[in-house]
Order: sequence, then structure tokens, then C-alpha cells
Amino acid sequence: MPKPTCAVHVVFQIHPEHFDSFCTAVSQQAHNSLEREPWCHQFDVCLAPDRPHSVMLYETYDDRQAFVKHRETAHFAEFNARVTPWVASKEVAIWDIG
Repeated sequence: MPKPTCAVHVVFQIHPEHFDSFCTAVSQQAHNSLEREPWCHQFDVCLAPDRPHSVMLYETYDDRQAFVKHRETAHFAEFNARVTPWVASKEVAIWDIG
């Protein structure tokens, strides 16, 4: 298995009334990504007790092109369409792993 060279950091702020549904959906998305995408090495869903209704994702991929492929999968499209109305804000940062 190649060493990942791309890390993705996503921070969501979720509308409070949709937080539990979002957590369920994003956990399934993490599972789908790890099971269906051999180029996805890590997909952590993180919660912080001092940041209510925030969710942070940490994902690693073979390379930047692999992250592009991730965003083109059917399971990503389904997840994104489902949760977009629940999201108050989203920040995405793509990093190179040195």
C-alpha cells in the first residue's frame, strides 16, 4: 500500500436540529470511503466537547488526485446532497504530507 501524501481537514458547523442525523450520515460516509476507496487510508470523524455542533474530519489519500476521485464517487455525491441543508458552514483545507 502506498504511503499517503495528501491530508484533508474539514470542519463543519451543523444546524443544531440536524446534528445527530449529520453524525450518523458522516459516520456512514467514513465507513463507505474506507471500504470502497483503496486510495483512502484514513477517515476520522472528530467531535470536540467545547465546540457544540461542530464536526472535524481528518482524511488521508494516496495523493491529491485520489481526493479528487473521492469527490467523484457516488457515495460522496449522495452524502453531500443529503447533508448540505444541515450545514451552517464548512471549511476544507488540503495539505501535502511531508
